[in-house]
Amino acid sequence: MTDRTEPRSPLAVNGRDGEGREGIPGKLSVTAVVDEAPANRGTRGVARGGLANMAGSALAGGTGVIVTWIVARTLGAEQAGAFFAATAAFVLVGGLAKLGTQTGLVYWPAKLRATGREHLLGACLRTALTPVLVMSVLLSAAMWFAAPDIAHLSAGETPYLAHEHTVGLRVLALFLPLQAMTDAFLTATRGYKAMRPTVTLDRLLRSALQLLCVGAAGVATLWFAASLPVFAAAWALPYLPVYVLAGLALRKIYLAGKPENFRSRRSERLDLRRAFWKFTGPRALASVAQLALQRVDVLLVAALGSLSAAAVYAVAGRFVVLIQFANQGISQSVQPRLAEALAVGDRATANHLYQTATGWLVLVTWPINLLVILLAPLYLGLFGADYVDGTPVVVVLACAMLVATGCGMVDMVLAMAGRTSWNLINVLVALAVTIGLDLLLIPRYGALGAAIGLACALVANNLLPLIQVGRVARLHPFGRGTLAAGALSVACFGVLPRGVLAVTGTNPSGLGIATFLSIAAFGAGLWPLRHRLALDAFKPRKLSSRRID
Repeated sequence: MTDRTEPRSPLAVNGRDGEGREGIPGKLSVTAVVDEAPANRGTRGVARGGLANMAGSALAGGTGVIVTWIVARTLGAEQAGAFFAATAAFVLVGGLAKLGTQTGLVYWPAKLRATGREHLLGACLRTALTPVLVMSVLLSAAMWFAAPDIAHLSAGETPYLAHEHTVGLRVLALFLPLQAMTDAFLTATRGYKAMRPTVTLDRLLRSALQLLCVGAAGVATLWFAASLPVFAAAWALPYLPVYVLAGLALRKIYLAGKPENFRSRRSERLDLRRAFWKFTGPRALASVAQLALQRVDVLLVAALGSLSAAAVYAVAGRFVVLIQFANQGISQSVQPRLAEALAVGDRATANHLYQTATGWLVLVTWPINLLVILLAPLYLGLFGADYVDGTPVVVVLACAMLVATGCGMVDMVLAMAGRTSWNLINVLVALAVTIGLDLLLIPRYGALGAAIGLACALVANNLLPLIQVGRVARLHPFGRGTLAAGALSVACFGVLPRGVLAVTGTNPSGLGIATFLSIAAFGAGLWPLRHRLALDAFKPRKLSSRRID
């Protein structure tokens, strides 16, 4: 999962100073990579990191759904709505605290390593992490003092929940610096192409601890009254151990790659600071706008509708987070490699990585979206009868996610191409679309109005950068793998189940048969398309050893 030690040459020589394993001078024991297909070059590292990250993301998404289920079933619709509004505010403010370093801490370490300036890596980390720490502490204090106003705004029609909502927000405010610094630490490790810390600490450990803590809070309600602040504390507490471990992981990776006896000049550090924040500054605003695009709708539904409607909207849209985790799992693995390729002007490799990663993303996410559309009433019924009315919300959001994932990680590609200011404009346009439509539609249509607003914003936020990436960087995601993945997914999860349901009817048994046949057909279709989908990149490389005289 960590590619820092992967040899740059296809030959890995065992032994030192011209000696083989037996120590015979002039005899080299050589391990050679056997005839790697050109289509797999540059994608194996992405495949290894992406597969691990997607597996971790699947666990994180799954535990997130279970946490949502526990909260929805335990707290009731109104308290659950307050909880989701509080966590949305927490994530939104945390995104502001990170100052856009989610991109800069990957782009700049990758660029410095690709251009032979490793001696500036320490200065790069200090340039990014110190402002994040200061900003997160300031925003934590601001969130603490603003908690009553936020609670009053989002608890509108349920003022009796305002006190608990305020306490829950203040509990979350205490953990804000830990959340921001944890994400910054893990982002920096990915700049070194190290995916393991993100997978093990964020995807696995934090998600598992969050499930255990929230589950314990749910069990405690058997003896004590359900309390929103207790659930907020249980949800945020895992950031403490993960913060410590993430910091240690970054320190270990940095020290392992630190050049010896090579000090950077003051002028170099100053130039780096200016270049870093010139690149990252627009992304800071863009990242906040991006988070607002994902989270502000919950707050608006709570404020313009009701906390119950906010709970329905949050539950109905929970699968979107699962899709976003899959997107992150692939994009975080491809990001440093794409940055290196673009840094040295290798457009062919960059386009290959973008198209291959998009094909994998479509292959993973389109079946989920199409299944969610098919099974929406059953999916929502798991959270309680109050949530089944959110079926139209699920359908609208799933259709929008088909468009978004079909474009791949296009905003990241635009940022890696150095157009962070364009990213900012795109996200601001999308945010204006969602807020404008939300203000217009939520008072009349409730959660469905928010879904329509978010769907239109998602389409705008993907089509705009797609056009820009094609015009400026001459990159596009529609390779043979992407088209094959889309066609296979639509045939197996869109067309086939509809035909089955036309015969069996839309009863539970019919849905079960349709789902089983769809999955079976999809699995069978992967084998003949494996080369076009670049699935061979997930196979381990064949190695052969021989003695060279």
